Amino acid sequence: MQDAYLMPASTALARRTSADYRPSIKKSQGHVPACLVNASVTYCSNDRIYAFGGFDQYTDEVYNHVLKLDLETLRWELVDNYGDIPGVRMGHTATLYQGDKLIVFGGENEHTDYLSDVIILDLNTFTWTLPEIRGSIPRGRARHAAVIHEDKLFIVGGVTGEKNVILDDLTYLDLQTWTWSRTWSFTARFDHTAWVWGNRLWIFGGLGPNMERTTDIWWLDLKGSPSLAGNITPKVASTPWTSIYPPLISQTPYLVALIKCLPGRRKPVAPGAISRLRFSSGPHVPSLFSGTHFHSFASGVLLDLITPSETVRSHDCNLSALELNSLRWQRLADGQEIFRPGYRWHYCTVNDAGTKAWLLGCSLDTTNVPGGSDGNHMSEVLTIDLERYGLLGNGLSAECPEQDSPWPYGQTGPSQLSGLGADLAADFDQSPESGSGTDFVITAICDDHEGSVSEEMSDMPNPSTYQTQPTFVEPNSSTSEPIHVHRIILQMRWPHFKRLYSAQMAEYHTKRMHIPEPYSVVRAFLYYLYTDSIAGHPEYCSSVVDVAGMLVMANLYDMPKLRLLCVNRLSRELDVDNAAIVWERAGRTNEHWLMRRAAQFCLTYWGRVVRTEGFKSLSHQSLIQLCEVVDTEGRIIAGPELEMVTLGADGLGDRDKSSRLRLGSTADELSESEGDDEGMEIS
Repeated sequence: MQDAYLMPASTALARRTSADYRPSIKKSQGHVPACLVNASVTYCSNDRIYAFGGFDQYTDEVYNHVLKLDLETLRWELVDNYGDIPGVRMGHTATLYQGDKLIVFGGENEHTDYLSDVIILDLNTFTWTLPEIRGSIPRGRARHAAVIHEDKLFIVGGVTGEKNVILDDLTYLDLQTWTWSRTWSFTARFDHTAWVWGNRLWIFGGLGPNMERTTDIWWLDLKGSPSLAGNITPKVASTPWTSIYPPLISQTPYLVALIKCLPGRRKPVAPGAISRLRFSSGPHVPSLFSGTHFHSFASGVLLDLITPSETVRSHDCNLSALELNSLRWQRLADGQEIFRPGYRWHYCTVNDAGTKAWLLGCSLDTTNVPGGSDGNHMSEVLTIDLERYGLLGNGLSAECPEQDSPWPYGQTGPSQLSGLGADLAADFDQSPESGSGTDFVITAICDDHEGSVSEEMSDMPNPSTYQTQPTFVEPNSSTSEPIHVHRIILQMRWPHFKRLYSAQMAEYHTKRMHIPEPYSVVRAFLYYLYTDSIAGHPEYCSSVVDVAGMLVMANLYDMPKLRLLCVNRLSRELDVDNAAIVWERAGRTNEHWLMRRAAQFCLTYWGRVVRTEGFKSLSHQSLIQLCEVVDTEGRIIAGPELEMVTLGADGLGDRDKSSRLRLGSTADELSESEGDDEGMEIS
C-alpha cells in the first residue's frame, strides 16, 4: 500500500457543505443598460457604480451615456449630465479621484479615431469639465490601463492606429499641474490591469504583441525615481542621460535598464527597477488561456476570477488570489461554489474597502422575460463577499515590504510591529517586579494536557457549539505558569473581560483568571490584544495550531476581526502537518469555507496526513467525520490497478498534470515536486 492513492470525489464535499456561503444573484430594475462592450464601470463611494460609454454589439451604436447603479436598491438610473459633455467612446478608462470625480482618458469613437483627451466628471453636480492640459500629449489609445497614485494618473499600454498597434507606453498626468510627463517604454500590453501597491506599479493580464494571453506579472519601482516621482523638471532629449538620472546609476536592488533616448527613434526604458515573473504551471495557478478572466486588486492580493462562457462551464471556473508579498497563487473557491448555470457576466468591480465584488451580467433564460427580451441587458447583479473567502480587506491586509527587502518577501519571520503595538509588546508578560506595571494574572492549561482536553471537548454531543468560559480555579498540576498582563489593556481590547470585570465577579477581587485553553493559545491570544497582530513571531503565535486555537477563542468571544485574521492565516499556511487540526477547528467554529479547503487538502495528501500527529490527535468522533468526507464511491487503488491508472493518465491535458503526478508518485517524489515553486520564472 506504499503507493496507494485515495481517489477523492468533489461531490461529497459539495453535499457536506450545503450550508456554506454562496454568492447571491439579484435582478436590477430601472433604466437597465445593454450589455455594453468596452464601457467603463467604476465603483464609487456610498455603494454606487457608474457606467460610461461603451459599444452595443447588437445595434452598432457607441454611447456617451452616464448610468448609475445603486447597489442598495439595485436600481439603474440614467444620469443627466452637464457641461463639456464628451463625445461617444469605448475602450476608455474612468478612474475615481478624490472620492467624487471621475477622470476619463482616451478611448475610441464611432469613427475608429483613437482619443487622448482628458475629461472630468464631478459626481456631486454631474458636470463635465475640460482641464487645461500642458506638456506633450501622449498618443491616443484604447483598451489601456489607468491608475492614480499620489495625484498622478498613470497610463499604461493600449492599442492605437489603423493597424491596432500595441503600445508599450508608460506616462502620467500630474493632476495638480495638469502636465503630462514624458513617455517611457515599459511592456506592450492591452486589456490588462494596472495598480499601485507598496510604491510599485504592477501590470498583469491582457494580451501581448502576438495577441496571446500573457502569464507574467510586471512591476516597476516608483520609489527613488525622480522622474516617476515628479520631483524634477523634464529635460530635453539633447541633455546627457547620465545627468538626468544620476540617482538611478547606483541602484542595486534590481537590474535597471537605462537606454539613451535617440530623438525620433526610440523611447527610453522607464526609469526604475523593472521586474517580471512568469507563471509556467502549478496546482493553483489559474488557467490563463481559457475562459473570461476578471482581474482586480484588493487586500494586498490580485484576484483572478474565471467566469462561465459558451465554451467554459462552471466547474472549469474558479476564484484565485496571487499574494503579492510571496508571489504565490492560492485557490479560494471553485466555480460551482460561486456561479449558477444560465448566466453570463460582463463586468466586475470591487469596493474601495476590498471586501466585496460585484459582477454585472445577464440571464440566458428568456422564457420568463417580459416582452420576449433577448437577454441583452445587464439586469443581473452577482454579489461576492470576499471576506467569506479569507480576504482581510484593504484596512487589514499586510503592508508591502520595504524597498530594500528581499523579493519575494516571505511572512514567516517576526512580525514587524511599530508605534504603540511595539511599545505595548515590550511590557507583555513581564512580572510586576520588573517595573512593567502588570496588575493581573491569567493562567491556562499546560500544553502537555492539550490532547486530553481536546479529546473531551470533541467528544461532546455537538463540539461546534462548545464554549469555554474563563473561570477562577485553584492552581493544580494542569494549570500553566502565570501570564502577567495589564487590566486596562484587557478592558479596552477584550469586550468579554470588560463585562466580566464590570460585574465585579471573583476575578475582580482576586485579580486572577483561568482560561481552559492551551497555554500557547492563550498567550498568543493575549499577545494579539497587546499588538493587534497574529503574524508569525518566534515566541508568540509561531504555530499554525495556535492560530487554529485562537480561531476557537475568536468565535467564543465574538471578535470578528480576530476571526478574519485567523481564517486568512490558516488558509495561507495549510500543510500536511496541520491540515487535520485546521479542519477540526474550522468545523467547531462553523467556518465552512476554511473547513472545505482543509478537507480538500486532506484528501489530496491523505496518505501523508493520516500519518501526522495532528491527525492522530483528533478525537474518535472527529476522525469518523473526516473519513466521511470521502465520497461513498471513493476507494483506494494500489498495485496493478494503480499502474493502469498512471498509464491512462498520460492522455490527460496540461491542466491535469498535477493530478497525474499524484497518481504515479511516491511521497518522496511529491515532496520534491512541491519544491518547484509552482513553476515560477523570475527576471
